This record gives sequence, structure tokens and C-alpha cells, in this order.
Amino acid sequence: MGDVPVMATNDDASECKRGAVQLGYWTDNYISYFVRHIERRAPEINRGYFARVKGVDNFIQKFISRAGSNAQIINFGAGFDTLYWRLKDEGIVISCYVELDFPTVTSKKCYVIKRNKPLLDRIYEQDGEVKFSSTDLHSGNFHCLGVDLRNIPQLKEKLRQAEIKFDKPTLFIAECVLVYVENDCVNRLLQWLSSSFSTGLFINYEMCNMNDTFGDIMLGNLRARGCNMAGISHCKNLETQRDIFINNGWIGAKAWDMVQIYRAIDRNEIARIEKIEFLDEHELLIQLFQHYSLSIGWLGQDFADFGINM
Repeated sequence: MGDVPVMATNDDASECKRGAVQLGYWTDNYISYFVRHIERRAPEINRGYFARVKGVDNFIQKFISRAGSNAQIINFGAGFDTLYWRLKDEGIVISCYVELDFPTVTSKKCYVIKRNKPLLDRIYEQDGEVKFSSTDLHSGNFHCLGVDLRNIPQLKEKLRQAEIKFDKPTLFIAECVLVYVENDCVNRLLQWLSSSFSTGLFINYEMCNMNDTFGDIMLGNLRARGCNMAGISHCKNLETQRDIFINNGWIGAKAWDMVQIYRAIDRNEIARIEKIEFLDEHELLIQLFQHYSLSIGWLGQDFADFGINM
């Protein structure tokens, strides 16, 4: 089975996001190009994805407002994420945007981009030239690259091809990625990033508080699908989520569970989305939120004051 079940989690997450977007939880004009088939998900799942998207976006916006047009973004395990296009719709200028995933995934994404003019046109606007290979896309400031994150030499070469600058403020994003990577590989990756980049912020959305019955059920479901949770020890609690940064050379780190993130979202926005679907059991939603976290690690002092106020 190997990495195939892990790659399949991208399809599942993308379908969930499109379903929530279709119901009106948030706006994404591009996810429908990557996901054709959707199934109705439970309201708890839709609210969970809403909190995830809002929480991650909160730190993205904070980073960009602080870093300005010098900002670089490296999106690990990006899958069918549409952030690049959504930022362009907001008129936000990014110095360099790099998506990284397994070559099997990036080849599918490159194919979709090539086949859909609205996606391709937004990339052309920046540079007027887009170069495709079977697994990679290069343009002026957008790069979609196939790579195994466990292979640091290969990762270095891909970032060199994307002309990433190590002295520019860089945002790293990983959503449900590191849990599938062996601990020593995660440590090597984070150590290399902390020793190579002078200033940056890492946003990590991940499972946490997994040492209880609810966590066991979650893990059982994933393992039944063939997913090897190689990095699950980092997901023990919020402290272990912070420690993966502190122990690997990052200046500082903070972590929150998704209960805290959800409660920090603007009350008017919460009132709006809670009208979309009736929620039968609030206890189940709280349990779900307690088992996911959002953590940040930073390099330099430019982002040390970031919190979850939205």
C-alpha cells in the first residue's frame, strides 16, 4: 500500500471542502475545478472544515500583512489546495508561491490546471509563461512541484528550481501532513528549515489529544484505510505539538486546540454558519474540535506576537 492511502486523503479532504463551500460555509471559486464528485457530509464535519479553513487563513493573513510583498509561501502536502488563486482574487502579491506534494498528486493538479483556462489565466497574469512537465509546473511566481518531503536533498533541489530565497520572510503551511511522516524525517525537515531560513512562520494543522477512546476510534478508521500514522507521537497533546518546533531549532511555538480556534472566530460569522445546518449533537462537535490543533512555530522575532484573535 505504501503512500497510496495517504495520497487518497487529499481526495477526501478536497471533497469535504467542496461540499462545505457548496453549502455556503465559505467562498472558494476554484475548488470545483479539482473536485467533481461530492457526497453530503455530517454537519460536524462541515463545521470542522470551516474552523480549519478560518483558523489557517487567520495566520496566513497575519503573516502577509506583516511580511508584505516580500512574502514567500511553501505549502507542504498542498494537494488540491486553492490558496494561490484565492490570494490573487484578493489582490495579494506574493514574491514566490511553492506547492509541494507527491509527484502522483502534483501530476493530477498540473493536468487540471492545464485543462481549465480560469486556473491557467490567473497564473499567466503574473509572468506570461507557464512551463509544464509531467509532475511539475513553473511560472513567474507559482510553482507546483512533485517531491517526497522525506528526501531533503530532493526538496532542496526543488526549492532551488523555484528560486526560493532563504533570506526572505517565508510562510510554511502543513495541514494533516506531518502525522504521516516518520518522526526522524519530520525532525530533519524542521531542523533543515530552521537552519536555512532567517525569518519565517510555520502553520501546522494536525490531530492532537489522541490518547483517549475518541482518538483511538479516529486512528482505527485511518489505519483501516491503510494510512500509516508514522508521526502520531507528535500528536499526543498541545505540548508535543509545540515541542516539534522548539526541539528542532525554532525560536518559539504556540498551539491551540480547535475549540479555542472556533471560539476566537467572529461571533457574527459563527452565527451565520450555524444557521446553514442544524446540529443535533454539540458534544460530538466539541469532541472533534478537541482532537485537532493549530500550532505555529517561528524563526526570528517578527511573528512571535501572533495569536488567535480574529
